[in-house]
Amino acid sequence: MQQIRQQTNNTVKNLIKSKVSLAPMAGITDYVLRKMVRKYSKNCLLTTEMISSEFLAQVKESDITKIDKTHHPINFQISGHKPNLMQSAAEFLSDKADMIDINMGCPVNKVVKGQDGCALMRNPELAADIVRAVKAGTDKPVSVKFRLGYTFDELNYVEFGQQMQEAGAEFITIHGRTRSQLYSGQADWEKIKLLKENVDIPVFANGDITSIETAEKCLEESCADGVAVGRAAMGDPSLIYRIEQFFATGKKLPAPSISEKLTMLKEHLDGEIALRGEKVGVKFFRKFYPYYIAGIKNAAKIRSLLVVEEDYNKIVKILEELNNFHS
Repeated sequence: MQQIRQQTNNTVKNLIKSKVSLAPMAGITDYVLRKMVRKYSKNCLLTTEMISSEFLAQVKESDITKIDKTHHPINFQISGHKPNLMQSAAEFLSDKADMIDINMGCPVNKVVKGQDGCALMRNPELAADIVRAVKAGTDKPVSVKFRLGYTFDELNYVEFGQQMQEAGAEFITIHGRTRSQLYSGQADWEKIKLLKENVDIPVFANGDITSIETAEKCLEESCADGVAVGRAAMGDPSLIYRIEQFFATGKKLPAPSISEKLTMLKEHLDGEIALRGEKVGVKFFRKFYPYYIAGIKNAAKIRSLLVVEEDYNKIVKILEELNNFHS
């Protein structure tokens, strides 16, 4: 058993060449955003958006499972509470994935009411069964993503992490909030240190990492092996690269200019249209506008124009006018 553990640990270390990963986000970390992040960072571990094991049992191939050869190393995240379906999902995705991640942290009502996501933190025995089932379905490393606990009265993350490791998990990403917090308040990075001290597998800290400075502070407080960047990558696909360069060299590369961010925005929008078609792609992309144009003068007014515009050419014209104004 010790020899097997050492072999899997070495496999994980070979995959995790960067101290920064792209955190999984439902409806966000799709094929296009992953490709945008990989354009800048060649080594970070990418993670897909959450893929329902129930969905995979019925549909199999979809845009959600689409992958590009440049995406590696990539972690496919699956969700569910039925070990047999989770095992089947792992089997199906193994040819695409470098790692399989189990979602045990999603706080959304419709997810936890179905016993998935963070609800599994209230049922560690089932969670451990799921890890074992996924391990049985793949020869790739298995990771888990969870939170500090379901509520502040249920901060079981240390014991939970130990149980997941014992069941076979080889990598942990932990969001420094409880389920009851959703995304409000501040992520508690200091608490993550206790988990790191009590497991033998790599731990990445997640939550409120929006810049090089917050990433540095997070590592100092959590003593984690790395950080997982979530929403901040939605408006700056180069952020992960800049953070990993700082960790590697101590050099702080400048944030992209407004003109550069607008160029990224258009490239991202064009990618979504190529993937989904113009009508669906334009509507899908609306969630990204606030992140890309944050900090621009009159951002709220500009956003209000972009999120209702359905004509691609008119969107491009708005972006060109913005770019000319800030050039």
